[in-house]
Amino acid sequence: MKIFKAIIFFFLYLIFTNSIAADKSKIINKLNSIDNIQFNFIQTTNQKVEKGKCTLAFPSKLKCIYKDKNKKELIINKKMMAISQKRYGKTLFYPLSKSTFISILSKNELINIINESKLFVDDYINIVFIDKNDNKTLIKFNKKNFLLAGWISSDQYNNQIIFNIEITSINQIVNDDIFSLPNKS
Repeated sequence: MKIFKAIIFFFLYLIFTNSIAADKSKIINKLNSIDNIQFNFIQTTNQKVEKGKCTLAFPSKLKCIYKDKNKKELIINKKMMAISQKRYGKTLFYPLSKSTFISILSKNELINIINESKLFVDDYINIVFIDKNDNKTLIKFNKKNFLLAGWISSDQYNNQIIFNIEITSINQIVNDDIFSLPNKS
């Protein structure tokens, strides 16, 4: 009986291990076919919910327009992030190196993270990534189509940021000018 249980456990372990490897492979294949995505998002930080639309172009370009009264925009262009509140004519600049965005926005880095990190499945296929500064990010992928579904991370003040996305289009023509950072005043 013990041998029978051991054999069943071994086969279940092999099936589970092969399933994880297959999911990682499907996510990577999907990522390799994508140059850019447009998506709607819901961002939750400390009970504050913000919504908007983004365009992500690999590598490392992102523009998000928030649906709020301050006309907030976020632009990331390779190594710099700018957050503007057009209503007030105010823009803050941050080096991208201080953000967990850098790993998600670079397709090659994201693929390396997927290959090297642990995966677990609940409502999503989840990749847990811990960077060199011990910052933890949970990257979520859709179980049905293996597309990016969002992430959970912390900002520099240790606020948890939940960023859920719904992809609306893939590989559309995108004018690179939309990723131009505003001038520093």
